[in-house]
Amino acid sequence: MGAVNESDRILTLDVLRGVAVMGIFSVNVVAFAMPEQAYFNPTAYGGTHGASLLVWAANFILIDGKMRGLFSLLFGASTLLVIQRAEAGGLRPASVHYRRMLWLMLFGLCHFYLIWYGDILTLYAADGLLLYAFRNQPVRRLLYWAAGFLILDLFVMGAMAWSFLGLEAAAQAPHASAATLASWHDFSHDFAPPAADALARDLALYRGSWLGIVRDRLAHAATDPLMQAVFASPETLGYMLLGMAGLKSGFLTGAWEPARYRRLALAGLALGLPGYALLAWNGWRSGFSTGIIFLDFFALATPFRLLMMGAYAGLIVLFARRASALRDRVAAAGRAAFTNYLGASLAASLLFDGYGLALFGHLTRWQAWLVAPCFWALMLLWSKPWLERFRYGPFEWIWRSLARWSPQPMRRPAPVPVLAA
Repeated sequence: MGAVNESDRILTLDVLRGVAVMGIFSVNVVAFAMPEQAYFNPTAYGGTHGASLLVWAANFILIDGKMRGLFSLLFGASTLLVIQRAEAGGLRPASVHYRRMLWLMLFGLCHFYLIWYGDILTLYAADGLLLYAFRNQPVRRLLYWAAGFLILDLFVMGAMAWSFLGLEAAAQAPHASAATLASWHDFSHDFAPPAADALARDLALYRGSWLGIVRDRLAHAATDPLMQAVFASPETLGYMLLGMAGLKSGFLTGAWEPARYRRLALAGLALGLPGYALLAWNGWRSGFSTGIIFLDFFALATPFRLLMMGAYAGLIVLFARRASALRDRVAAAGRAAFTNYLGASLAASLLFDGYGLALFGHLTRWQAWLVAPCFWALMLLWSKPWLERFRYGPFEWIWRSLARWSPQPMRRPAPVPVLAA
């Protein structure tokens, strides 16, 4: 989502970002289409058999977390590029950087409170404020810092998973106390199938008015962006630092030999795919136990997610090296990733919520997922023609102009005709 001069674009970063923003929607669509617990737990809503179970497994094994991780890597790389280019252009890099992050935070808060509860921009902005301190670190030190944050995340999530499993066992024991049951209800709210009355409330809420949804979010989820920043920052910041290291090392810019990317992709998929498949089987075998779901998603998947992120990045860089019409369209979608991310939220909310077509809760998981390829097609169709006429996507232009306190040139200059000799 970096805003850099067109002449300075790095094609591989744009292609990576385009794949990531499209991939993210393929898992986010579930959270738009049905109660939030269904995102993690297929028994919560949307079906657990046949095509719906297959869609859950495919998303979990192939996409969930990996595309978000790539997006985080690219945010770190893009942020470093903006800082470097501000320095090279004689600007005050700290001022440019912090203005960008504070405006991004405002975008994110508006996105969360007014459009969709699954916003990641606020988290990115909060972690992005810390990135400036790492701008001059060498690759090796960036890798050490990234490893430290990811290990911290693994430790915290592992400890939470241990507590989760213990509380689940206590709540399911005969004669569990009212206090234990109340604690379990609070702790498992986002992962367990909702009770009938809670489900009815969610369905009525999201099939209702926009104002009702906003009021409910302000009343019951006002502190969620802060809690996300507290609990999700170690992992996200670790990925961003990996992105900065990936830029400096040449990995994300396509500077490595093709054989290195192929070896990385082969190793990552050979280890990551079976690992994720085993976790998917573990969740299914447990009957989608709430504690097992938390353990799988937030702790045990961590090393496999990192392996598959590396594998996907390697494969996408190799794809970006071969000129093709598809590559150019994916790159354009990546150049307009900020607009595509927010635009997908706006369109999906109009599709599923009550102030639009009110499809919320009416589709099974596999039916809801079919919306994702339609949105991919829209991203690929509009981005390239738009960027052939304009320098930035609409939201990229707004963000860039606000961060610089001045409207930026938007239209491309008309081509100069070449006169025949």
